[in-house]
Amino acid sequence: MKRTRTAALALATAAAALAPALGQAATAAEGTYLQDPAGGEKAMKSQWTKDEMHKVDGQFRLYPGVRYKTVTRPGPSGAPDYKRQVADPKSLAWQPSFDFGWAVSDSTLVKKAVTTKDGRHPIVVHAVLRSPDHAKAAEVHQELADQPATGRARVPGGKRIACDTGEYTVEWSVTRSGYGTLTGTLKWNSSCEQYRTAFSTENGKV
Repeated sequence: MKRTRTAALALATAAAALAPALGQAATAAEGTYLQDPAGGEKAMKSQWTKDEMHKVDGQFRLYPGVRYKTVTRPGPSGAPDYKRQVADPKSLAWQPSFDFGWAVSDSTLVKKAVTTKDGRHPIVVHAVLRSPDHAKAAEVHQELADQPATGRARVPGGKRIACDTGEYTVEWSVTRSGYGTLTGTLKWNSSCEQYRTAFSTENGKV
């Protein structure tokens, strides 16, 4: 029981740290993400051209982007006038954004040997978020001209996703014309239980 209470208080502390300005919606947990391929920050998928002289690397990250509003709550029994703003669990929702990383390499003289990452490149990024029934919940597509050989692009999904609506799938791709297209898929569970518990604790309901 004590351990459960301690965990709940830790979640409440985290929730309080994320609380937005009075009456506004805010994005929480922006530092958390899911990544394909799995692994460290530098983990990437790779593909060589048929002549093995050019390579494109790609990486994808999904930032779930928790959204919520705040409500006014009275202070403790000893100071009821000391009102506070707390997160409203009923307002929880997701607003995902999509982050793409790439690296374009060219071999010098020897196939797959010494490579350089130079020049400017046209990069196309694409992602589709599919609901559990495979319907298209969100989609992004950008053609990025004159990009550095190594770079990243963050693209807002532009859609709000309701909490607890099942496991979604992201289909993503990074393309460098003339080099190839890297593709991948990523699973994401839309459960808001962790945040709901934290916010309920903060509101004095746990």
